[in-house]
Amino acid sequence: MHDKLKIRGARHHNLKNLNLDIPKNKLVVISGLSGSGKSTLAFDTIYAEGQRRYVESLSAYARQFLEMMDKPDVDSIEGLSPAISIQQKTTSKNPRSTVGTTTEIYDYLRLLYARIGIPHCIKCGRKISNQSVESICESVFKDFDDKQVLILAPLVQRKKGTYEKLFEQMKKDGYSRARVDGQIITLEDEMPALDRQKWHNIEIIVDRLKASKAEKSRLFEAIQTGLKAAKGSVLVSSDKDEKIFSQNNACPYCGITIGEIEPRTFSFNSPFGSCKACHGLGVKMEFDEDLVIPDKTKSILDGAIVPWSGRFSAFRKQELRAVGKKFGFDLMTPMNKLKPEHLRVILHGTDQRINFHYESQTTDSHWAYTNSFEGVLNNLQRVFMGTDSESKRDWLKQFMRDIPCNVCNGKKLKPEALAVKVSEMGIYDVCDLSIDDCYEFFKNIKFTETEKYIAKDVLKEITERLEFLRNVGLNYLTLNRQSSTLSGGESQRIRLATQIGSNLTGVLYVLDEPTIGLHQRDNARLIKTLVKLRDLDNTVIVVEHDEEVIKNADWIVDLGPGAGIHGGQIVFEGTVPQIMNNHKSVTGDYLKDKNLIRLVDKKRNQFGTITIKGAAENNLKDITVEIPLGLLVTVTGVSGSGKSTLVNEILLKALSSYFYKSNDRPGKHKSIDGATLVDKVIAIDQSPIGRTPRSNPATYIGAFTPIRELFAGTESSKERGYTPGQFSFNVADGRCFACEGDGVKKIEMQFLSDVYVRCDECKGKRYNSETLSILYKGKNIADILDMTVEEALLFFENIPKIKRILQTIFDVGLGYIKLGQSSTTLSGGEAQRVKLASELAKRDTGKTLYILDEPTTGLHFADVQKLLDVLNRLVNLGNTIVVIEHNMDVIKNSDWIIDLGPEGGDKGGKVIATGTPKQIASSPKSYTGQYLKKILP
Repeated sequence: MHDKLKIRGARHHNLKNLNLDIPKNKLVVISGLSGSGKSTLAFDTIYAEGQRRYVESLSAYARQFLEMMDKPDVDSIEGLSPAISIQQKTTSKNPRSTVGTTTEIYDYLRLLYARIGIPHCIKCGRKISNQSVESICESVFKDFDDKQVLILAPLVQRKKGTYEKLFEQMKKDGYSRARVDGQIITLEDEMPALDRQKWHNIEIIVDRLKASKAEKSRLFEAIQTGLKAAKGSVLVSSDKDEKIFSQNNACPYCGITIGEIEPRTFSFNSPFGSCKACHGLGVKMEFDEDLVIPDKTKSILDGAIVPWSGRFSAFRKQELRAVGKKFGFDLMTPMNKLKPEHLRVILHGTDQRINFHYESQTTDSHWAYTNSFEGVLNNLQRVFMGTDSESKRDWLKQFMRDIPCNVCNGKKLKPEALAVKVSEMGIYDVCDLSIDDCYEFFKNIKFTETEKYIAKDVLKEITERLEFLRNVGLNYLTLNRQSSTLSGGESQRIRLATQIGSNLTGVLYVLDEPTIGLHQRDNARLIKTLVKLRDLDNTVIVVEHDEEVIKNADWIVDLGPGAGIHGGQIVFEGTVPQIMNNHKSVTGDYLKDKNLIRLVDKKRNQFGTITIKGAAENNLKDITVEIPLGLLVTVTGVSGSGKSTLVNEILLKALSSYFYKSNDRPGKHKSIDGATLVDKVIAIDQSPIGRTPRSNPATYIGAFTPIRELFAGTESSKERGYTPGQFSFNVADGRCFACEGDGVKKIEMQFLSDVYVRCDECKGKRYNSETLSILYKGKNIADILDMTVEEALLFFENIPKIKRILQTIFDVGLGYIKLGQSSTTLSGGEAQRVKLASELAKRDTGKTLYILDEPTTGLHFADVQKLLDVLNRLVNLGNTIVVIEHNMDVIKNSDWIIDLGPEGGDKGGKVIATGTPKQIASSPKSYTGQYLKKILP
């Protein structure tokens, strides 16, 4: 029990009453075909039970704040340690969440800069030194010349609490008045009752006097008293202005005071540190000229100004006609032919008075007035800020774009925080370095003996965490990188690095394909990290398909033999040498023979190229890339080398704009030639196919409509006058009234996890009894939705329209999923293959450009072969497929490879090699080529 995790009778989802013993304190890989039950065993059974037991040990009060997982269907699990799950789901979508805040490195950086950072004047750039009482007095005379001022000692600045003891102490110290949240109070009266949950400002009123030379002695004494009471700070307030002075951190040349430097000074999530203009976001949402006028070849009369071309266009055109008359342009001139000064007036307005005359074409109303012209962008901004209509705001947002804040230049912090430096580097500058460069900066930093003593522990935490990020292959990221822009694999590895930093022992870690998005070159470092986690006396269970990770495992559990209902059984458990000699294991066969995955029946017809010229977005180094059409093209390179930027940010967005007039602005490039050679572009990514429990594969790929039509065509339906809508659970007529077609009801359990119970009315079938009484070949519509794709394929074999659609989803390796399975339960890889099947089901034009981003995510070796067969089919029809991929089996079977690098981040963004797999394998500069050489025949 102490050295093994004993699982008995696991029956969750498709698991077939499994009994297995997993050795503890080992690196254990769970392998098997996609849909064979790996995630069910690892996450829904082992991790769920470990987490559930821990949460149940807490009080009922604590449990209400924690998400509790459902109890798995298992007889018993013995020897279970506290469990931590590190899954692919992306990190926070909060725009304030960054790599630095997620890993807590930024918290340590804030502490470091607060303790040893050297402040500089935001005006003259000089180092700021201590400020004496005399210099503060001189600044008061200068800033508050002859005005009545209050001298205050700030004791509490924007902090929560009730502060009863503080008020008592103020009375004992002899003070009679204070200012609390802007209100002056007398301390002799009853003490104010402050709200514990609100921010408060509390200042002692030291004196009230006139800031004149005649009162110099009194002012000197008041400031000295205030500084002493507030430990170095004093606040001087007049009717119209107030200013804080500090004995520390004041520029003697400019009189600018930074005030006390605290860790929160560097927090862009705090009003004490954030930029006042953008509130710490670094960007502001503003109307964009290119979105407001997307087609500059049009004139104003042709509707070039899209937001002004609708309902109020007649009024706006007459208004612009008056502006044109004043400045000398007409409304028939294409926007790109207007003079720059004319375009500036149209967009930004003018202060000059213009005579407007408006006559309605639909009513008798007309009026005339003289006024300045506010301009299109200013008008849209005013309407956006002033409207109460959410739909109008949403409509206007399509013409807006996030642009860097013009006050902080996207740096999020107030000028005083940005001016504090360590070794001549501000905190934002450090966070803008790649992880590698950041690590080198802190390793080689020079400190005085005092600084070294203060910073010793903080530096240790920072460098250790940076090293963990390097070890999991994230050396190309920056600490400023937004968490929402990370891929699932990147966010998972960040959490993995964070866990290693916590140095926990005796923990059960469950990971979901940590190699996603990782180049083969970086696999060794990731495996080293997993081994380090294991060597801390932890059990590491990894759901993985990567060959190297499987070969480095101490123990392998292989599930199968098939997927879905054909899976859920243990095909093999043991060591790597044992699985390679096990003839029942498909995983073992592929580990033994690298040449099992190969494409046959290739029919290629290259018909030109698409050329991306001058690609310079993010880290791309002004490169020109040619993509041959009619081939399977793979874009490769180490993580962070610029693959996604080139393909998704530039190529996809530019072609989407060209074909569909998309509002997404492509990344920086000079031009794209050859777009006319294809007739459309289709991106197949891993985003969900639907976000509600009602969306399912059958509806997404278009199979459900002909199935409903089939049921509506039965004799029973015709007699009752049923239409296909009767068999939709999105229409009230045929669905269950009680659960509204969901099949389940959600019961909120307060401090326990929410329970979904089967609907009593329809017994989970989603439809009312009348609809369920209609049968086709002995099955009702609910029975059909409960079928797997494989079962439905046999059932509808004589209905060509339905069979053709279902065949495509079977061909991409998803024969095990149910037609009515909720789309929210599909993995990213499964969702991507459903989309691929949907494209296969459409009538093909033969000149489509497909873009796929790591389609092998979540795929077993055998499923990679199926995927390649499907891609090959599409290319044989004359289409072009561009794939971003790290999987060597896909790379070796592609027709053309574009390899970027040589490294990630700033050291990447160049074209290292292009050509066939054999040509890439012979390139000495290509990391991809080095690994390709090992597996090519």
